[in-house]
Amino acid sequence: MADVLTNARAYTPQEIDAELDALAARYRAAGGFGVDLLNRLGGSGESLLERLPEPVRAGLTGATETALRVAMKGASQSRRLVPDQKPGVDRMVSAAMGAAGGAAGLPGALVELPATTAFLLRTIQSAAAEEGFDPDAESVTFDCIQVFAAAGPLAEDDGADLGFVSVRLGLPGGLHKLIAQVAPKLSTVLGQKLAAQAVPIAGAVAGAAVNYVFSGYYREMAHVHFGLRRLAVEADVAPEELTARLRQRLQGPDAAR
Repeated sequence: MADVLTNARAYTPQEIDAELDALAARYRAAGGFGVDLLNRLGGSGESLLERLPEPVRAGLTGATETALRVAMKGASQSRRLVPDQKPGVDRMVSAAMGAAGGAAGLPGALVELPATTAFLLRTIQSAAAEEGFDPDAESVTFDCIQVFAAAGPLAEDDGADLGFVSVRLGLPGGLHKLIAQVAPKLSTVLGQKLAAQAVPIAGAVAGAAVNYVFSGYYREMAHVHFGLRRLAVEADVAPEELTARLRQRLQGPDAAR
């Protein structure tokens, strides 16, 4: 199977603008609810991270790299065994996982971390498939990992951080090099999640809420990423040009035109 199932066709400028407007709206909407909910759980991302013990903070990047490597195998295998579900079902399953991990406080959350990472990656793969891509294709695998480089739900982002949309790494080590580059940013996001779950019992509620937010957030970011890539293929427009035009829409109401 090819990595993308769509073919080039003649898009009018107005159709391209409409697609970019829809992607910009999706990007903006992805984090709004998450910010409000996670702030109620404990404040900003920085204040959440400060709650973690220093040894845990120091080991977050390494733990995240390991979780990503495990997730790559687990997510793909699970998609072969269990068909993709509707977004609402995925979010409820993710919330249940977070609740189970948070019920035991920080130790339980640490155990749950690789499973949640794999589930989030599967969510990203599902979005790629919905946009017409083969999640098992090597280039799509790279893109799925790159989506994790998107700013997390607690980040204040004006759309400037869109490098994850068009970056390609032609580096020795390939996927391993990419995981090493993505892990530091994702570790900050996952550290916020761990901190929210750190209190036993109460952590179950926080874990459910955080996982619910994260699964929705990364699905939407994946749709932005792969929607832009699909548009580049179908409209035969350079991805860099489309990324720049999407960034304009996100940096100000009058910048898009």
